[in-house]
Amino acid sequence: MSFIQLDNLTKYFTGSQDAAVTNMNLNIHQGEVITLLGPSGCGKTTTLRMVAGFEQPSKGSIHIDGKVVYSDTQSLPPEKRGIGMVFQDYALFPHMTIMKNVMFGLNKWGAREKKKRAKEVLELVGLEDFANRYPTQLSGGQQQRVALARALAPKPHVVLMDEPFSNLDAGLREKMRFDVTNILRKANTTAIIVTHDQKDAFAVSDRVVVMKDGVIQQIASPREMYRCPKNCFVAQFVGKTNLLTGTMDFDQKHIHTNIGKVCLPEQWQEQLDTVKLSIRPEGCKLVDGGQYCGAVERVTYGGEYQELYVRLHNEPELSNEPMLIYAPIEQDIEVGTIVSFDIKPELVALVE
Repeated sequence: MSFIQLDNLTKYFTGSQDAAVTNMNLNIHQGEVITLLGPSGCGKTTTLRMVAGFEQPSKGSIHIDGKVVYSDTQSLPPEKRGIGMVFQDYALFPHMTIMKNVMFGLNKWGAREKKKRAKEVLELVGLEDFANRYPTQLSGGQQQRVALARALAPKPHVVLMDEPFSNLDAGLREKMRFDVTNILRKANTTAIIVTHDQKDAFAVSDRVVVMKDGVIQQIASPREMYRCPKNCFVAQFVGKTNLLTGTMDFDQKHIHTNIGKVCLPEQWQEQLDTVKLSIRPEGCKLVDGGQYCGAVERVTYGGEYQELYVRLHNEPELSNEPMLIYAPIEQDIEVGTIVSFDIKPELVALVE
């Protein structure tokens, strides 16, 4: 049985005819970390706020740990839902020590139990030596861990995190992805995280829920979502890709496109006519005498690799965008260079 269950969750805001969230169905297992991923305005934060009890759904139901926390006939207030919340700005009290910030949500606990529990979660997040400091004396990453410790202190059923990495610089962001994931795993905590950043979502999640215009587009593990995006929106939102249109061969494993024949990772289950392909840039491997050949129109250095924009010889100049290919950083490739490459079938996907 699912630990958290959202059934037909829908939200309309006053004055709008379009739903912010439409008929959302999502089941989350105990101890699972789920990320709601999508652009601004897609409904992910609204969903989080409905689960927390800060927004009332227009229809649908929410179950947490077998208990109805929202339905057409009842609605539990936020403080009775067993939820720990980590806000985007951390919302720490600047006049309180770290210890007192963590103890703040334990108002129904005895004084001795409060202090013991606060020490436990500060140790869990690696900040036991900072208990008597104030938030302004900590770095952004340390403040985030304090906010997470405060959310974990009451032993909630689920922790909700709204854009937890958005206020951090790039280097600290990468470290905090690891730290937050590690803390949640150690605590065996079920978590729902909201982000617009694909790297954040992929780094911390068991499963990712991609949303657009209030509707779920795909639910999958990070690996499955990247390799097998369901539609063009998902393919483009969770990384860069090449989108091509073609016709399926009678063998149901090859697609005829304007760059040539492209092989699918496995035979498709039904014969289709016109189809769309997503081909990841790293699925295009530069080789001598490759199946596909063209001239480099643009080179962008990404640090770990070079982005090559290649106009294929058999492709009409205005028919499509040039193919995007990732090339090793050590290769000396300039605009005008003729390159050839093969396409790895495992990074090719049919999309809607």
